[in-house]
Amino acid sequence: MLQFFTAYRLLIASLLAVMFFIQTGPSILGFLDPILFGSTAVIYLGFVIASGLLLYLLPGLATQNQALMMVFTDIVLITVMMHASGGVASGLGMLLAVSIAVGSLVMQGITALLAAAIASLAILAQQVYSQFYTDLPSTAYTQTGLLGASFFAIALLAHVLSQRLKESERLVSQRDVDLANLEQLNEYIIRNMLTGILVVDDDLKIRLMNESAWHLLGMPDAHRGSPLERASQVLSSQIAAWWGNPGDFQPNNFRSVPSGRELKPGFSRLGTDDKFGAVIFLEDAASITQQAQQIKLASLGRLTASIAHEIRNPLGAISHAAQLLVESPDMAETDRRLLGIVETHCTRVNDIIENVLQLSRRSRTRPEEIVLEPWMEKFISEFLIAQQLAEENVQLHIDPPQTVIRADPSQLRQVVSNLCENAVTHFNQGRNMLRLNIAGGMTRESGGPFLDITDNGAGIDSDALRQIFEPFFTTVNSGTGLGLYIAKELCESNRLRLEYLASPTGGACFRISFPSFKSDFSEHHE
Repeated sequence: MLQFFTAYRLLIASLLAVMFFIQTGPSILGFLDPILFGSTAVIYLGFVIASGLLLYLLPGLATQNQALMMVFTDIVLITVMMHASGGVASGLGMLLAVSIAVGSLVMQGITALLAAAIASLAILAQQVYSQFYTDLPSTAYTQTGLLGASFFAIALLAHVLSQRLKESERLVSQRDVDLANLEQLNEYIIRNMLTGILVVDDDLKIRLMNESAWHLLGMPDAHRGSPLERASQVLSSQIAAWWGNPGDFQPNNFRSVPSGRELKPGFSRLGTDDKFGAVIFLEDAASITQQAQQIKLASLGRLTASIAHEIRNPLGAISHAAQLLVESPDMAETDRRLLGIVETHCTRVNDIIENVLQLSRRSRTRPEEIVLEPWMEKFISEFLIAQQLAEENVQLHIDPPQTVIRADPSQLRQVVSNLCENAVTHFNQGRNMLRLNIAGGMTRESGGPFLDITDNGAGIDSDALRQIFEPFFTTVNSGTGLGLYIAKELCESNRLRLEYLASPTGGACFRISFPSFKSDFSEHHE
């Protein structure tokens, strides 16, 4: 405000001095006392230049003090020039109205009224002086009074306007703070959402990508301003197709090659125009399946409680009765063999109940970072003892040796143990011929860790491949059909992927794929 006021004062002072000295302005300027007007005009111009330099060199000087100095300088010098030009009738007094108006916008209310009062007294004193010491007519008191009253009115009006401007500035400042806080809160919420969020503009360039989306897409080398196709070509092509026909296009699930996860995309337009861009929602399809599985397991838990009560007790009675009959000395050998079949199947049914109960009571996952090679070495040593196998029956190869995975150690142990025990159970040759090849490392496609468990058995028949992970499917009479099903469920609860791979050397090969987690989102996006 003071910068504009200084520019205005410099313009007025320059015009008054130039018009007076080159005689291009109205003849009324300085007609009563030319010497006084000329010297005052030069002094006024000098003061204006000095105040401008002071404002430039000392910007930290109090604004009100500078405004007060400028206004009082104008009151004194313009009143003198007005007197030298014939008093109020010259019209120069109106220049004071501008100075008081601008000063009142900056100064406090009392100071603004004080400036208006001093200006009114100055022009009144000039009029009284002119009446006694000059030959000018004394009929300008009414005009002087009206001009003085206008000073007070202008000061009050400018002060009210100033207060409203300050209140508006305060509200705008508060709104700016609120908007900044809201923006920070929104960004915090978005970045910590489990759902992946990407915001793209109309050119399909990334404006925002939260950490969940970055991990779901396999930690791509993409940041704000990068094309969406750098993060995912499939996602870029899908949203381009959706943009052309948002009403009918249905996005399809796709597998992110770097992360190895199946993702479910969703699109929503920002605003009503294409130029505002769109929001992309990414969800892990396995996570959605896991939520449905949790609902299913809750129902299964209630069912297993009934199973334990309705089946387990009668089953125990049947098994106990069979054991008592076997101990009878009069039991024929054929009957003993039949009772042995009864006990065998009682044990099998009890195992099924135990597995179902274990599945329904499964605790929540507690993932930890695990160095794969030493963890597997410890598991193999315990597995060999439990299965009474020799060291040459199991081979381990992890490359690189420092491969790190993230999973619940207890549940991962159960999965690996289940797969290895299946290999031993279904191996129909001598135990000394069994070869378990356990290999791990990082995949070339996604860069994520993996663990392969391969045996040298007969493999799995192609007709059975579609059913191997279904509950109660088994190819042996003594099996429960829940081993691979439980292993699959445990993997999904840890966000791992368990799949069967065709082995070029024969036998069965099961792969556990782990998600990548080695990079840090905040460091990547700084």
